[in-house]
Amino acid sequence: MKFGDVVMAVASIAVVFALIFAPLDLVFVSALGLELGYDVSNIVALFLSALIGGYIFAGKIWEARREAITKIAVLWGALMEVFALIVPASLAHWGLWIVEAYKGEYGATLSTYEWVKWEMMLQDIVVFMAVGMALVFGFVGLYIGSMLRRPAKKGK
Repeated sequence: MKFGDVVMAVASIAVVFALIFAPLDLVFVSALGLELGYDVSNIVALFLSALIGGYIFAGKIWEARREAITKIAVLWGALMEVFALIVPASLAHWGLWIVEAYKGEYGATLSTYEWVKWEMMLQDIVVFMAVGMALVFGFVGLYIGSMLRRPAKKGK
């Protein structure tokens, strides 16, 4: 699988993810509540987007199965890392959530330097979870998706 094919597969997975994440949010948040529903919709969207990507690019994936799935999943994980690093900057309540999480757990106040380190640590955790989920669901979804569209066996 050429690098251009890998990039196109990851771009397709990202587009599918973007198109299905919001509708899944609406479904799961209304059924399960805000906190659990959002997490479930994220997991389902990661899996389904990789599954659809695996189905679409099954022909290319079958050429070099393990290598292709690994390349696509790793690049997908890298893209999710960028998302996980950028998204907190766009959320007005990210800092408030960080402060509440610390004060609720430990009840103490921190210096400005310590707050920065606490925020960085929590962002590291968010990035770790985003990349970990992208890799796991990417591998599984790509594998299953490519299995759903096996190439036709050649004649005897």
